[in-house]
Amino acid sequence: MAQLTSMTPLLQVFDMPRAVAFYTGKLGFEVVQHSPEVETSEGRFFHWCILRRDGAQLMLNTAYDGNERPPERDDACWAGHGHTVLFIGCPELDELCAELRGKGLDIAPPQTASYGMRQVEVTDPDGYELCFQWPA
Repeated sequence: MAQLTSMTPLLQVFDMPRAVAFYTGKLGFEVVQHSPEVETSEGRFFHWCILRRDGAQLMLNTAYDGNERPPERDDACWAGHGHTVLFIGCPELDELCAELRGKGLDIAPPQTASYGMRQVEVTDPDGYELCFQWPA
């Protein structure tokens, strides 16, 4: 059987600069690749990027082309993002929790789920949930 070596989710975001600032500034990811920057009425940004922190990787893509993004996010269109959860392995949950709190995130301390995983949960600006976890 063929081996699968990794998986990289692609998340649609409303405001790319805001999303990148959250993932890099708050969660410690770095941009490792991106599409060319564009200048639009919404500002200067790239439409797509890959972010990485250690062994975790994800891609972000703008939900709208340049000059097409509405001034405000329609929460009804984005409500489904609350059902998207990215589970990320992290053995040092207490250290991660302290790091994220130090960067201004108001998060609960690690909790143990009924199925035996210790977890720290964070929600990004677009409503996607990230669950950092490790066996209790």
